[in-house]
Parts: sequence; structure tokens; C-alpha cells
Amino acid sequence: MIEPKTIDVLDLDSIPKGVISRYFINLVEDGMGTAIKLPLIVAKGNYHGPVVGLTAAVHGNELNGIPVIQRLFKEIDPTKLKGTIIGVPIVNVPSYLRKKRRFLDGVDLNHIMPGKEGGTVSQVYAWRVVNKLIKNFDYLLDLHTASNGRINSYYIRADMSDEIVRKMALLQNAQIIVHNPPSDGTLRGTADELEIPAITLEVGNPNLFQKGMIRDGLTGIHNLMGYLKMTDSEVEEISNETVICKRSYWIYSDVGGLITVHPNVTDMLTQGDLIATVRNIFGDVIKEYFAPETGVVIGKSVSPVNQTGGRILHLGIVK
Repeated sequence: MIEPKTIDVLDLDSIPKGVISRYFINLVEDGMGTAIKLPLIVAKGNYHGPVVGLTAAVHGNELNGIPVIQRLFKEIDPTKLKGTIIGVPIVNVPSYLRKKRRFLDGVDLNHIMPGKEGGTVSQVYAWRVVNKLIKNFDYLLDLHTASNGRINSYYIRADMSDEIVRKMALLQNAQIIVHNPPSDGTLRGTADELEIPAITLEVGNPNLFQKGMIRDGLTGIHNLMGYLKMTDSEVEEISNETVICKRSYWIYSDVGGLITVHPNVTDMLTQGDLIATVRNIFGDVIKEYFAPETGVVIGKSVSPVNQTGGRILHLGIVK
């Protein structure tokens, strides 16, 4: 077992070549003055090439990305690698330890990037993640999952108008790709502002490991490394079955009750199809919801308890 070294700064020039190194990087301190450390795995090849960064668990309950990163480094031969791969299996360490989505102060860490050097607890944490780690990357793949009470297909969010980002997205061979220009506050948006091509991988569901999703996410990353000539991996042919959406949105309920969402993820819907039924506590149907337009189900709610304004399903409008 490789013993991790604790560092304050990630200096890529000092990372040894041809091996896989493990680190804990000091980020902030807790209320006792004890360092909160992020785990890093770094494979620096013997040959020059790009720096690819992989991040997971920006939300503390989004776990599928962790074994994707772990398995990738088990499969890399750093003696033959061209360039550097940096894996951050857990970005949001305090929330991961609490099994919670949001940060210690109740803030969504992926809505406040790049943070603020002299800001709040969450802002400082975000700022140091960006400035100590993300700025080292030439490419970023940010791995997420659905939130509590919801499930996702394996889908990619990417700015498909950017040719480099478009290629990164297509190489993942995901079930669905959504054209989604990076928004303010996200890690992907911050990478874009730093001129780092980035995509978001939505790898399944929260709070668990899903073998199939983990395998699919891993295959896409190997594809990208092969395309970038970092490895000799054969790039799998880009799938013709990937559904590309020009936009997407959530459909919300306007009544509360017990909800059943009928379609499955990746189902194609036609305008007017029944998508959900809401019953009151006595079991009477009080409302039915229908697809407002033709599209594909990207994700959906699986929690029966639904308040007014609750999410029903995430509908992608096919390009």
C-alpha cells in the first residue's frame, strides 16, 4: 500500500514521474484547528502530455464517482502514460463524512464556485479547491449523481457549441448528452472561466455504488485518455445510440400528495403521454400530469411524498 504524503500545495513539477502518488492536501481547519484534508491520487507519466483532472463528491452524498476514480488509477500504467492524471475522489470532505449533500453552513458547494478568499466557511473552502487544485488542470471531468429522492440516467452536461468540450462529451458514450452552457457558480462554469474544457458526468443515483454506472463512467474516461494520446487505449467507437438534447428542464407539481412517476429514465415520451399521478392520503386520484412536449426522460423523482412544487421528471428536448 502506498502511504499518502501530506502537502500544503500541489506542485506538479515536484511530482515523481512514472509512478502513482497519493497525497492529502491541507485545505482548511475545523473548529479545533485540525486540518481538513482532501485526498489526491496523481499519476505523472514519463512523457510530456496534458493534465486531466477528475473530481467527485462535490456533493457529499454523490458516491458513484469515487470508485470510478479509484478503479481508473488501478488500470493506469504510469510508466507508459503521456501527461498527468489527477484524481480528487472526495472534494466535499465535511459533507461526505456527514452523509449530507450540502456543506457545513447549508450551502450547495456547486453553486458558489469559485468561492471567495476572505468569505464564508463554504466560500473559502470552494476558493481553495479552485486555486489549490483546479487551476492545475488542462481538462476537467466532474462526476456527480442525482440528488436525494431522485434517480438519473448516465448523462453528460456539456457546452456542445465548444468543439473540444463536444468531443469530450461524445467520447463518454453516455445514454444522454444535454447541451448546457456552463452556469455561474458551478465547478464546470469556473473551469470554463479559467479556459479549462470541462464536462459534468451525471453517473446514476445518490448514496450508493452502482456497478454498471461505474463501469460506464470508467470507459468514457479511458476513451478520452486514448483520444488525447495519453495512453495507447483503443478509443471505442462513438455510440449512435446517445441521445443529444438541445435543452432540458424539470417538470414540477402544483399540488401535494403521494406521487407515482410512471416513465423510466431514458424513456422517450410523446407530447400528451401520462407521466405522473398524484393521490391524496386516502388514495383518491387528485391530479394527473402529462408530457408538455416530446422528449426523453433524463431523471425522475422516486420519492412518493410530494409537496406542492416538487419535482416530477427531468425532460430532455432532443436535438
